[in-house]
Amino acid sequence: MTMTARRLKGKVVLLTGAASGIGAAIARRCIAEGASVICADHAFESASILAAELGDRALAVSCDVTEDASVKASIEAGLSRFGRLDGLVHNAAAPSLDGTVIDLSERQWRLEIDVSLTGAFLASKHAIPAMIAGGAGSVVFVASQFAHVAVGKAVAYCAAKAGLVHLSKAMAVDHAADGIRVNSLSPGAVATPRLLQRWPSLEAADAGLGPAHLLGRIARPQEIAAAAAFLLSPDASFVTGTDLLADGGYATR
Repeated sequence: MTMTARRLKGKVVLLTGAASGIGAAIARRCIAEGASVICADHAFESASILAAELGDRALAVSCDVTEDASVKASIEAGLSRFGRLDGLVHNAAAPSLDGTVIDLSERQWRLEIDVSLTGAFLASKHAIPAMIAGGAGSVVFVASQFAHVAVGKAVAYCAAKAGLVHLSKAMAVDHAADGIRVNSLSPGAVATPRLLQRWPSLEAADAGLGPAHLLGRIARPQEIAAAAAFLLSPDASFVTGTDLLADGGYATR
């Protein structure tokens, strides 16, 4: 995709779950639009490879989003390197474990909630003061179409993603006067490495999962990255407290 504008020029974005899939696509899009990116991931080696690819405006940090001290240290490292923080994208996700409330263990439930929802809380807790110090900011939580429509045997995932959508709304109310916009982004099925592990090819994934989406295919990571960049950018200056469904029409069925 050819960039016609550098809407994020001079901005600094903290991105959790940056090392692969949607996160890596968002990192590349933010860099292409002129931002600097703090690539935070527990998979530090993969985050480092991505940051090396992206160049001097990318910094890899090892981050466990379920640990307060780890999140705080990641933000401090970014501030030390770039001097400011303008955006947060919380994209970190736990391995999605299938199960009903009967099937799931408490540990499995807590893992999903801790990474998706508590991780968003901790990242916001430490990122928002830095954004306020800079005068403005934008927060984006990557949720899911399953925040809106339920799917069988995915209670922890559905609950965590729905929580993200409402957390973003509550935070939008709290921080509008601070110049902070807060939104969520809900993709449909996306051709990430994790999803494609379950299919022999991208074409097979499109054929198997595409019919559930009005557009007849699953999303590419770059399409979700474009939506995230919009929410981070001045083009979304009057958008806060909303959930952007980038789901190919899945939730309309």
